[in-house]
Amino acid sequence: MPDPKVSVIIPAYNEEECIEDCVDEVCEVLSRLGDTYEVIVVDDGSTDSTFEHLRTLKARHPQLRAIRFERNCGETAGWDAGFKHARGEFVVTVDADLQNDPADIPRMLALMNEWDGVGGVRAVRNDSLLRRISSRIANWVRNKLTHENVQDVGCSLRVVRAEYVKRVKLFKGMHRFMPTLLALEGCRITEIPVNHRPRPRGQSKYGVWNRLFRGLHDLFAVRWMISRHIDYKIKQEL
Repeated sequence: MPDPKVSVIIPAYNEEECIEDCVDEVCEVLSRLGDTYEVIVVDDGSTDSTFEHLRTLKARHPQLRAIRFERNCGETAGWDAGFKHARGEFVVTVDADLQNDPADIPRMLALMNEWDGVGGVRAVRNDSLLRRISSRIANWVRNKLTHENVQDVGCSLRVVRAEYVKRVKLFKGMHRFMPTLLALEGCRITEIPVNHRPRPRGQSKYGVWNRLFRGLHDLFAVRWMISRHIDYKIKQEL
């Protein structure tokens, strides 16, 4: 069986209330594109019935692949496992909480003739005021310290050529810096406005303060990686 054109990766932790609608929406959008695709859901050690829902979904969506961790390992581990299992030329990342809108994926894929990656910018965010303010501050600090101009580093909805995501070495918490890590590998990225929806069911797994302090700690690690990054081009060989 030939490899699919598109691989969609969805990390999920205790998302029994959202996962079925999320996978249904993604499959509905991609089925209209005409390209072959797969949907990889990485169950990050859920303690609810998330994986049982995935068994049900597999019966009606043969394109679905499900990976289940032995224990909860964090969102970065979910992305990493998805990247390693992806077989498509293009990798799409989507959150399981239904705040990302799969209807934006075709517009992003359409730009892949010109770019190596396309990131989403949540023009109108459906989050609390405190979360919006903290996200803007964190985004500003990241850009200042990494010397970049990423408009919305916190948006998980992205499309990237698989060759780049497979080069990135991820550590715990580093999913927050994907645009920077991809750029270090030579990935040319653009951003476009995308729809951002309120979470319809379930609860967020992240608070403002745990994101803030962990993010600052990881930011200094990324700064070190940037300063030590090896970048060379071979001119000649004999």
